[in-house]
Amino acid sequence: MVVAIDGPAGVGKSSIAKMVAERSGFSYLNSGSFYRAYTYLHLCEGGAAEDLGGLLKRAKETVVQIKDGHLFLDGIDIEDKLHTAMVDRHVAAISAYVPLRSYVNEQLVRIAEKSDVIVEGRDITTVVFPHAELKIFFDAEAEVRAQRRFLQHPDGLTFDEVLAQIIARDEIDRNKPVGALKVAEDALYVDTSHLTMEQVCEKVLSAIFARKSDSK
Repeated sequence: MVVAIDGPAGVGKSSIAKMVAERSGFSYLNSGSFYRAYTYLHLCEGGAAEDLGGLLKRAKETVVQIKDGHLFLDGIDIEDKLHTAMVDRHVAAISAYVPLRSYVNEQLVRIAEKSDVIVEGRDITTVVFPHAELKIFFDAEAEVRAQRRFLQHPDGLTFDEVLAQIIARDEIDRNKPVGALKVAEDALYVDTSHLTMEQVCEKVLSAIFARKSDSK
């Protein structure tokens, strides 16, 4: 079974998806981690953010693995490098590169074929898994999302700077030529602005159990 979750930056997708995966016994996949990993690798090796062809070439030379919820590049755990200020500045534009999106999507589908999965990202319900058994869209007010990101990743940025990044990221995500952020017609819409993680988790678990019961 594939549970596909979409939503903008800072909405709580990763934390909630991980919690749901643990409680349901599903595997957890974060499409954004792939884009962040390739961005981090490319920039750390001196690549220019504008050299998208070079980034894609390097990505195809790299082995990505997910182990215990951590992302590994060529056997090295870089999970704690994925949300640095450097990656945050460039990942939105890089993830809009269509050939890279196609490559990441192929990997996600390949991994999901092997088990029950919770997959989260920006276009999971609409592009990557349009036939997922359950689709969910998380949303929240921009100010709420900025506050969450500000508290989670103190990189010396002010709240206003984080908010500006969130708004800019939304603009890029919603206007991508391929894989734009939007609500699938058959998705369960959940506004997380004033809900606890526990409350959102319960909503998702209830929807999973309901779908499983319907399929019996």
